[in-house]
Formats: sequence, C-alpha cells, structure tokens
Amino acid sequence: MDLFEKCYGFTEAKEAIAAGIYPYFIALTENEGTEAVFRGHRLIMCGSNNYLGLTTHPKVRQAAIDAITHYGTSCTGSRFLNGTLEMHEQLEHELADWVGKEAALVFSTGMQVNLGTISSLIGRGDFVIMDKEDHASIVDGAKLSFGETKRFGHNDMAELERALAKLPADKAKLVVVDGLFSMEGDIAPLPEIVPLCKKYGARLMVDDAHAMGVLGGGRGTAAHFGITDQVDLIMSTFSKSFASLGGFVAGDEPVIHYIKHHARSLIFSASIPPSNAAAALAALQVMREEPERIQQVNDNGEYMRKGFHALGFDTGTSVTPIVPIIIGDLNRTIMTWRLLFDAGVFVNPVLSPGVQPGHELLRTSYMATHTKDQLDRVLEIFAAVGKQVGLI
Repeated sequence: MDLFEKCYGFTEAKEAIAAGIYPYFIALTENEGTEAVFRGHRLIMCGSNNYLGLTTHPKVRQAAIDAITHYGTSCTGSRFLNGTLEMHEQLEHELADWVGKEAALVFSTGMQVNLGTISSLIGRGDFVIMDKEDHASIVDGAKLSFGETKRFGHNDMAELERALAKLPADKAKLVVVDGLFSMEGDIAPLPEIVPLCKKYGARLMVDDAHAMGVLGGGRGTAAHFGITDQVDLIMSTFSKSFASLGGFVAGDEPVIHYIKHHARSLIFSASIPPSNAAAALAALQVMREEPERIQQVNDNGEYMRKGFHALGFDTGTSVTPIVPIIIGDLNRTIMTWRLLFDAGVFVNPVLSPGVQPGHELLRTSYMATHTKDQLDRVLEIFAAVGKQVGLI
C-alpha cells in the first residue's frame, strides 16, 4: 500500500471548502483584539484566547519592538546551548513568583511544556492519570513517555479514586488535569483532587493554559482555590493571557532542575525569540499593575452567560469567560457557525474529536477589552440566528 494513499483519499475538507462551510484555517486580514477582518468583512472576535486583551496593549507591543531592536529576531539555538538570555531567566524568576512556586522553566510553546514535562518525569512502570477532557498536549506527553496512561470521566472524582485505587502502591503516579477546561469553560475540582492524590501517593500537575490571567487573581486555578502549596506542578502558555508565544512549568526547584536537563522538547528546540520573552514579561507586569482587567474579563463572561441563558441557549457548566453554546448536532453546528460568521460574529465550531459525537458546540470566549455595545451586538445576532436555525 502506498503511504500517501490516505492523503489522496482525504477529500472531506475540500468538499466543505467548495460548499462554503469550512470553518478552519481562516486567514484574517486584520486582528485588532476584539475585532477581526476577513476579506473586508468585519467581525466581532468571540473566538480568541486573548483574555486580557494584551496583544494590543501599548506596553506589550513596545516591549516586543524594543527587544527586536536590541537582540534581533531570534536566539537561533536551544536553551541548552546558546539560546538562553538573561531575559529568559528573569521571566522564569518572575513567573515562579507570580504562581507561588520556587522555580519555573520557559519552553518555546505550551504544547512543548506538556510534551517535555510529562515524558521526562514518567518512565517505565510509572502511571499518568488524566481527565478524559484534558488537552491533546497532555495526552501526547503521556504517549511520549514510557509509562502507562489511565483516564477518568470528566471531573468524576469517584472514577478518579477507582483508577488510583487499582494502581500498585509502590509505583510512581502523576495526575494531570486542565485547571480551566478550554471547551466547556468549567473548572477542575482541585480541592477534591488534592486529597485523593495524597491518599494514593500521586503527584498533581495542573495545566493552567486558560486559567492563567483569568482565575485566582490571574495566578491560576490553584490560587483560585487557595491551595497553591498543595499542587506540585503548574504549567501555562504565553499564547493566551500573556499575549505572546511560549510556555512554562513551575514547581519545586529540584523538580524543575530535573525537567530542565531531561525534557527533550526543551533541549532540542530553539528558545523563544527575545520579542516573545519581552512581551510575556510586559504582559505579566500589566497583570500586576492592572488587576481590573482580570475582574473585567470575568464580568464579561458572566454578562454573556446570563444573556445566553435569557435567550434560551445551553451553556453547559461554564463558570468562566469561556462560554460554550451546546448544540449537539454536527450539521446544525456548522450551519449556525456560518450564519453567525456572515452576520459579523467570529466563534469556533467544535466537533469530534474535540468533543464527543452528539456534544458538538460553538466555543465562544471573551476579553476584558470587549465593550458592552459589542457584547450586546453579539447577543442580538445570536438571538436572530438561534431562532433561524431553531435553537431557541
């Protein structure tokens, strides 16, 4: 069999493009934070992870420009060799302080954080236990390790305990959960997970890619619950609230030191460019200086949830600025996305394997910089489209 045969037979995406219902890889002409432009068509952006609106903040922009002026565009090497700047280490120190841990380690992407951290810690005979709704990077990090993976139902503590109880007491275990789940907008019950980890001798890692800058005064899910000292590892990305590109993991200094010398995704990747490091540093400074942004993004999320509920939409278990509109049908989800797009609202249709079949949804997400007029306009358009397709 020809290796490429499956490639030539993959026609679904091209058929969707021809039909005008392909919702992915949309090349935007402009992306100004709360608004975007596609081929002259202006849309209110409700599909971004730019939670604090910092991609357009003057301090963040200027920091990136100044870094390029001073350092150039790239470090052209890995952190392990010639790719570490004093700025990278400054960023690590400030991130560790921000999340309340001894040390932090900056990777080139958030995906690489999970790939490198999990695969470096988990060896043969060890176990990774993860929520079934965890991000793909967690799943892939476990696959790259030589350990065994166990999964439990989404936020199902009884199933988590059953999974832990079945594992050998003398084997190493790592429980990994998203802090804020990126599709449903709900939160991992860390106050229930922590005691189970202690009971069964497991370490706990929390993926705060979407929680950083949003929960716990911007410091993440553990801070939200006031149990930072009871969570072993906290990771996050720079591509969301930090308005940049990259990621980090934070924890006890000996653990971070070990990951630093064993994570292949760190050792064999070029470091993040100076502009990205500078932007992340500036974004962190803004979070410290403008905490009202963190409150505002949560207020905007609450405003939209109440608005959608009043219209009759199903927003599931969301309690954050990520507000899903659950539709439960593939064709109707695509149709609704297209009508919203044409009417001037950018959202993300989430289909299998992003969610289970029969649980298709539109992922909407909000920024601190969305105005009330923009949010009201989004609700107005959703109301018209929802009635048109029979959702409300």
